[in-house]
Amino acid sequence: MKPPRIEFCGEWYDLTPGQPFFVGRESDLVIDENPFLHRRFLSITLENELWWLSNVGNLLSATVTDTTGQVQAWLAPGARLPLVFPELQVLFSAGSTTYEFAIHSESEFFGTTALTTMQAGTTTVGPVHLTSSQRLLVVALAENVLRQDSPGRGEIPTSADAAARLGWTLTAFNRKLDNVCDKLDRVGVRGLRGGRAKLATGRRGRLVEYAVSSRLVDADDLVLLDREKDAPAASPAEGSGS
Repeated sequence: MKPPRIEFCGEWYDLTPGQPFFVGRESDLVIDENPFLHRRFLSITLENELWWLSNVGNLLSATVTDTTGQVQAWLAPGARLPLVFPELQVLFSAGSTTYEFAIHSESEFFGTTALTTMQAGTTTVGPVHLTSSQRLLVVALAENVLRQDSPGRGEIPTSADAAARLGWTLTAFNRKLDNVCDKLDRVGVRGLRGGRAKLATGRRGRLVEYAVSSRLVDADDLVLLDREKDAPAASPAEGSGS
């Protein structure tokens, strides 16, 4: 069984059995010099004839998904999972930046089949239903990540910048962001709330991680931003259900 290979920013990294491979600020795969990123955040090791991805940090979490977006795990500090799919996408946020790399394996212990298809502009994926303005908000936050040609890094805009990108007021944007986070929290998406009636501080990054990894939005949806820019200026409906 050949070791998995890592793809990040167009470069490939090989793993060696018997040697842990670390991902972080000062690791085998140096993601970035971002001070919000652990020196060693994730590790990939071979144990009992299986390769494992482990979170060896103490603060950040990662979102791990297969290529269909149907199988997803939130890898919290201290957690680990086996690499049982031919390709996995790993996303995580540190500060205002979201990072992504891919793990490619020749072995396939499990496989998935896309049960549903989606066209750009649709607002339903699985149990999550987004209004058109909620979808626009998510695409605006994920724009820099979606524009990548290969797994790498993308800056998450501030709420003020994303609101300006859409031509919305900051108040309308924040209310819409609250609605989206509440909606996803109710269907079990973790990391969007910091506790009872409390919003998570890194919710924009976590929202982008989930939306991209689950295919809630993809690169085809970027055209919606251009349509919004060309449309007459108007604030989105601000009701709780909008």
